[in-house]
Amino acid sequence: MKPPDYKNRMRIRVCGLLKKSDKILMVQLKSPVTNELVWMLPGGGLQFGEPMKDGLKREFSEETGLTVEPGDLFAVNEVIQAGFHAIECYFNITGAGGEMRLGNDPEYGRSNQILKDLQWVAADQLMGRKIAPEELKKWVRQTSDNNPNFYSQTT
Repeated sequence: MKPPDYKNRMRIRVCGLLKKSDKILMVQLKSPVTNELVWMLPGGGLQFGEPMKDGLKREFSEETGLTVEPGDLFAVNEVIQAGFHAIECYFNITGAGGEMRLGNDPEYGRSNQILKDLQWVAADQLMGRKIAPEELKKWVRQTSDNNPNFYSQTT
């Protein structure tokens, strides 16, 4: 299967922040933008006609094996870099169930999967990791389950 080509197209992504105590669920993947390994919140591209929260549920299931309940939108990020243009919408996850496992990205074949790892990462360990977007480090410090804030960033 040929990998998807995201260059020179607008893409809308949805991502979810799932917390457990002081840890955040993150996936490590080989970025199609930078071709480097980065840690991100689980999520991915919306399909045409798919509501954002439904897309987030699907993406979480594909990548983590978990069934989730998306909560409020807390951030919007725009990425314009090297022929890529994406709008990323970040939601708090208010509930999760199922058995966690590293999934796969159905847009990629078995031999060229970009998902590499799935881990609970302590919030204080974010500073020492390659995170995308970098603003995620600030958002985690500034948001809480009781009082999510909205931020808009352009990278």
